[in-house]
Amino acid sequence: MKYDFDEIVDRRGTGASKWDVGENELPMWVADMDFKTCPAVIEALKNRVEHGVFGYTDVPDKWYEAYMTWWKDRHSFSMEKDWLIFCTGVVPAISSIVRKLTTPNEKVIIQTPVYNIFFNSIFNNGARPLESPLLYEDGMFKMDLLDLEEKMSDPQASLMILCNPQNPSGNIWSREELKKIGELAVKYGVTVISDEIHCDLTDPGYGYIPFASVSEECRRVSITCMAPTKAFNIAGLQTAAVCVPDKFLRHKVWRGLNTDEVAEPNVFACEAAVAAFEKGGEWLDELREYLAENKRIACDFIRDEIQGLNVVVSHATYLIWIDISSWGMDSKRAQKLLREKTGLFLSDGSIYGGNGRNFLRMNLACPRNVLMDGLKRLKTQDCSIRSVIDATKL
Repeated sequence: MKYDFDEIVDRRGTGASKWDVGENELPMWVADMDFKTCPAVIEALKNRVEHGVFGYTDVPDKWYEAYMTWWKDRHSFSMEKDWLIFCTGVVPAISSIVRKLTTPNEKVIIQTPVYNIFFNSIFNNGARPLESPLLYEDGMFKMDLLDLEEKMSDPQASLMILCNPQNPSGNIWSREELKKIGELAVKYGVTVISDEIHCDLTDPGYGYIPFASVSEECRRVSITCMAPTKAFNIAGLQTAAVCVPDKFLRHKVWRGLNTDEVAEPNVFACEAAVAAFEKGGEWLDELREYLAENKRIACDFIRDEIQGLNVVVSHATYLIWIDISSWGMDSKRAQKLLREKTGLFLSDGSIYGGNGRNFLRMNLACPRNVLMDGLKRLKTQDCSIRSVIDATKL
């Protein structure tokens, strides 16, 4: 490989949320990577720093061009410049849109288990989550389209947040599933926010399908949140975009983002995004290969060394969703014990809703020797739990 993803970068003492942990603890929870971003982004930021003046910043034309070119070339989706609105992040965008497009006590549909911050964006803005639980069958998650239609038919449900690809399961939704969502949304008057922040982190040989690209119905009801931040590990630069093809809907979203003051870039936000999309393709492709190998190693290790735990089949994100049902305890207790006994810090699945209480989420975006450290700690805890289980059978 041209790029070194085995390099250890010490993030302790840098204000990193992920690494605000004890000395002997290993954080593999929050979804950011332990790799340096691609050299092209670093170089662009250095050049901007050298300029030395950091005043108020407008969104340049090259920012729009970078998004349009990347999505057309990588994801076969042609966007128009007018569809795009700068935003400081996907979560601020979702929260602003929920606030703008719902009235107090209305319902927002989510397919659980799902990214836990969706709950925050809903509750914090006076709405209520309406869960449409995903079906868990044969080690995989899929949509329950009958239940989804029932939830969409609720007259109090005016908005849906779709996670595409899905976090935490890592599922890539099919064209047929996305098309059905669009049809139901038009039928029942529901607007769909599609969070596509993980879209560039698919396994080699796999691609995702932008929700707005599937059909005229999907395009008409869609608000797509997109960003380079997950794929290029630049979340701290606060740079994202919202794509809204429908003119009327776009005006409402634009007003909401500007009212909430989350539509203006800091001086580095556009520079980083442009550099990532214009010059980061080769780096990203090597990263995807490295992450896919990490995923293979982790799944093989858990299957061979930690029998009884199962990893959900996935082809996107750098996260794995581990079924811990055999431990005989909910994920909140399991996470606590795992951290206390081994120092391994994973995400408690219960916060994702649905059947998440039976799962832990593990972040694999780290150098390989760090990954092996985490897997061995997981095995140590499994052995400890199974010894207790066996003792109770005597």
